[in-house]
Amino acid sequence: MGCWLLLFGSAMAAQSAQANTLLIVGDSLSDAYNMPREAGWAALLSERLGGDYTVVNASISGETSAGGVRRLPGLIEQYSPNWLLIILGGNDGLRALNPAQLASNLEEMIVKAREAGIDVALMQIRLPANLGAAYLDRFEGLYPELAARHEALLLPFFLENLFDRPGMMMSDGIHPGEAAQPYMLEAIWPEVKQWLEANGPGE
Repeated sequence: MGCWLLLFGSAMAAQSAQANTLLIVGDSLSDAYNMPREAGWAALLSERLGGDYTVVNASISGETSAGGVRRLPGLIEQYSPNWLLIILGGNDGLRALNPAQLASNLEEMIVKAREAGIDVALMQIRLPANLGAAYLDRFEGLYPELAARHEALLLPFFLENLFDRPGMMMSDGIHPGEAAQPYMLEAIWPEVKQWLEANGPGE
C-alpha cells in the first residue's frame, strides 16, 4: 500500500507540474540574445514563480510570426501548456513585412491555442520611428485590435522605458543587455502574475 501511495503521489505531482505550464514563443528579445540563457528575463520569471509553475521558453533569435505559426502546433503537443505568451512581430517589422500578414499570423496562433484550451497573452511590440508614421500606425495598432477581438491579455512592451537608459541596450541599439533583463520582467510582472493566478495552482 505504501509503495502504491508513493507512486500515486509522484504521478499527481507530475500531473500538477504539467498542468501549470507557461509557454513563451518569441524572438531574440526573449531568447537571452548574446548572454547566458539563465540571465534572460524568462529564466528570471521561472525563478520568481517557483515550483508551482513550469516556464517553457521556446523563443528563437530571428523568429518571425510565420515561424511562430509553423512551430506552435508541435510545441502545444510537446508541452501541453495552460498559458501561451506570444512576443513576436519585431523581426516582421524590421523587415517591413506587411502588417496585415503579421496580424493574420498572430491571429492564427491565438486561435490554435484557444482551440487547445490554452489561455493567451500577447505583448505589444514597438518599432523604431525611422520606419515611418504610417507603417508604425498600422503595425502597432494591430496588437490592441487582436487582443480586444479575442479577449486576450495585452502586455505592455517591456523595453518601452529602457531604450534611453544608459547600460540597458547592446551596441546595436535593438537588443537589451543583461542588465536590462530584471527591468524587463518588472515591466510585465504585475499583469503576468494576475493572469497566471486567475487560473493557477489551487484555483
